[in-house]
Amino acid sequence: MGTAEQFTLRDFPLQCGAVLPEARVVYQVYGDLKPDGTNAILYPTSYGAQHTDVDWLVRLDGILDPSRWCVVMVNMFGNGLSTSPSNTPAVGRPGVYFTHYDNVRAQHALITQALGIERLALVYGWSMGAQQGYHWAALYPDRVQRLAALCGTAKTTDHNKIFLYSLRAALTSDPAWNGDRFEGTPDRGFHTFAQIYASWAASQAYYRAKPYLAWGYDSLEDYILRGWEAGYRQRDPHNLLAMIDTWLRCDLGDNPVYGGDYTKAMGSITAQTLVMPATTDLYFTPEDCEAEAALIPNSEYRPIPSIWGHRAGNPYQNPEDEAFIKEAIADLLSQ
Repeated sequence: MGTAEQFTLRDFPLQCGAVLPEARVVYQVYGDLKPDGTNAILYPTSYGAQHTDVDWLVRLDGILDPSRWCVVMVNMFGNGLSTSPSNTPAVGRPGVYFTHYDNVRAQHALITQALGIERLALVYGWSMGAQQGYHWAALYPDRVQRLAALCGTAKTTDHNKIFLYSLRAALTSDPAWNGDRFEGTPDRGFHTFAQIYASWAASQAYYRAKPYLAWGYDSLEDYILRGWEAGYRQRDPHNLLAMIDTWLRCDLGDNPVYGGDYTKAMGSITAQTLVMPATTDLYFTPEDCEAEAALIPNSEYRPIPSIWGHRAGNPYQNPEDEAFIKEAIADLLSQ
């Protein structure tokens, strides 16, 4: 499968007005690019994830098959591999933040300059990856043939913002937070953060079914501790805040290209678009996703019938939802 590589941009201007002397984008390529360049797929990362956390679906006969497709997995700013508060001290300070406009401009430079890819057969994204996918399709419509947006919206809704505010408050209410930085590990913050995330990311029906008991967890509390909190503790809390701030600012129209006109931005998408929420997603709701699909000229709305909530879009423990997504992506790629 190869190893991760780094692409560096010099004097990269952020949308917030700051200029980074170096902006680093870490990525990994799976599969080979055809001589005519027609089999390239871009897969941006999701909240809290690095490419090795979510590349399970890039495998032979998987959702994205590297024997047929050249899949470029790119780590978004703030995730700890690409430029982030943990590796670039100036980032994460007051007034210095990332937007998806920043992410996608940097990714565009990577794709065109470093990899020599003129057009993407597909941009595939789950959650914050879907947000980046929408930005790709609107900012570079001539570069994106197809878009698969799983469990994500092109604009963060007010209801979704409340979820994000609670996550931010969970971390910054910890005694280790000095109002600007963490002076130690936010133990209480991580614990509360994980409880909030676990409650929103899966549905009520999921918790009634208790699938986690079959995976070696002996109780709900054990599942939250080892299945959720332990994972987020692997991330620098400054990076978690940076990605929350990007998510909060997600608005497809809020950039110099569309000047705040979200509806115009959505209507500018020419890619064949597959909008795939989960029927039980609590924060990227099917109603919100269906409303966005209606604004895109060449779109199909195909919700995932699942009790797994938001996690249905990344079904590494869930063969039924994986099969549903695999079939939908195969249909899209055949068009």
